Amino acid sequence: MTEQNIPKEEEIGYHKGSLNTLVGERNELFKMIQNVEAFMQMHMKKLEELGVKLQTEEPKK
Repeated sequence: MTEQNIPKEEEIGYHKGSLNTLVGERNELFKMIQNVEAFMQMHMKKLEELGVKLQTEEPKK
């Protein structure tokens, strides 16, 4: 791979922009995980109310 002569300021801007984009993507992913977890909790609670016993898996080592 050859190194290109990119001005330092331009390279810094590129990496800062990339990080800003990735932070936004990570935040949206976190929101999605929270929503999925909330729905799972809602369904688990309802199943327990209906008398269904749920088993939780032990973490695999």
